[in-house]
Amino acid sequence: MTERKVHIRQSVDWVLVGLYLLLVFIGWISIYAATHSTEPGSLLDWNSRAGKQFVWILTALGLAIVILYVLPPKLWEATCIPFYVFVLGLLVLVIFVSSDVKGSHSWFDLGPIRFQPAEISKISTSLLLAYFMSRQNYRLMRTKDFLLTVLIIAVPMLVIVAESETGSALVYTGFIFVLYREGLSGWWLGAIGLTILLFVGTLTWGPYWAILVLAGVLILSNIVMGPPSHLRRRLIVGGGFVLVMSLLPLLYNHLCSLVNAHMDWLSQRVWVPAAQEDYHYFWSLIPKLKPLYILLGLSLAGVPWLGWRAYQTKDRFLAFTLLVFLAGVLLVFSTDYIFENVLQPHQRGRIEVLLGLREDPAGVGYNVTQSKIAIGSGGLLGKGFLQGTQTTFGFVPEQATDFIFCTIGEQWGFVGCLIVIGLYVLLIVRLLHDAEACRDKFTRIYGYCVAACIFMHLFINVGMTVGIMPVIGIPLPLLSYGGSSLWAFTILIFVFLALYRDEKKYF
Repeated sequence: MTERKVHIRQSVDWVLVGLYLLLVFIGWISIYAATHSTEPGSLLDWNSRAGKQFVWILTALGLAIVILYVLPPKLWEATCIPFYVFVLGLLVLVIFVSSDVKGSHSWFDLGPIRFQPAEISKISTSLLLAYFMSRQNYRLMRTKDFLLTVLIIAVPMLVIVAESETGSALVYTGFIFVLYREGLSGWWLGAIGLTILLFVGTLTWGPYWAILVLAGVLILSNIVMGPPSHLRRRLIVGGGFVLVMSLLPLLYNHLCSLVNAHMDWLSQRVWVPAAQEDYHYFWSLIPKLKPLYILLGLSLAGVPWLGWRAYQTKDRFLAFTLLVFLAGVLLVFSTDYIFENVLQPHQRGRIEVLLGLREDPAGVGYNVTQSKIAIGSGGLLGKGFLQGTQTTFGFVPEQATDFIFCTIGEQWGFVGCLIVIGLYVLLIVRLLHDAEACRDKFTRIYGYCVAACIFMHLFINVGMTVGIMPVIGIPLPLLSYGGSSLWAFTILIFVFLALYRDEKKYF
């Protein structure tokens, strides 16, 4: 079958371009709405953030045209290695030469322009990941290839953590969806979810219940994935263990009450001093056998026996879950150290407020409280353009950047929020649709990387705005004020469009 050359206008996905332009326009007028009371002027006034954003939009559109029509699409695959190394160097350099901005060292000050290399690093990482994973002899589950893939993602992520840009670093976890598409076992997604559950559970419920949840999840996994002949035995033993351990704290409290009552009764009796001391010592040991120690003792005592059973029966899944259990217990007892020594004080405060560990509506919880008030006050259809009271009187800090979504919620209501989120969903779905339609593996993987980055930004930003994620300072793609973010997402999207156009100009 012969291939026919398609006109360049027909090879571009104009639906994707239209979604991009529509979100950029919504962002521009939302920035104006968020700042009009403090920065009087028109949408095109250079002295206002809306006017500056318009300039950034024009430059971004110019950049998009250059990428789509001037630069050869193969350039991105050919230069992805030096580009990755160059951006990684910028990430390291900015730590030492940048000034402190709210505890973060992540911005280059270039006169009137500020540049954040963490935004560009998503592009370089996506390109190198696509290049490496599209090689002919690449096998994701081969140890060497898997470790190198993880290294490509982890190195810039760790450097960004060193800059105290936790939000930007968290975006990198979205690349696991790309790996899942390329053959990574779904158990890895479950492992990440379980890690988050254990971290949050340890902070909110305590170590005992976190370890019990871990044991319950792994027991259930073995019941489902184990041999059918062992189903009944594993269900009885595993289910019985979880049930007894669930009741143990209640039994422990009741037993302690009985011991205390017995000790009071003993104190009124006449005893030989030596015998009384021994007897009292025996009863005093019972309250010291805390449920956590009992659970750990029984669990860790069962690990060697189960390990031996896994070896005898060649049950690799059981052996794997035992390793996961030991790693999970280690994580549970490391949570307090990570929380107190790795996270910044403001990050700890935001997580505590999010999890309900403390109330601070006038402190670290102020942004989220005001944001939820703004969104809730919008009702179904909103108060109207430029009519939002929370916006007009500046109650929400960073409303043009990290909290731009609450401006939409207040002025356009639930319907406006639904439309904006719907546009993002269409954008992501369109990216995935185009990526799946590509025969070139490099283009497909890169398209999935772009979709993953946009999804993570959307999920984290909207989540922190409505109070289901901690406030970690991350822009809403194409809507938030800022040139670095707009340029980064423009390059991400239009590089994919250029690669897609290059493949679709022949069919």
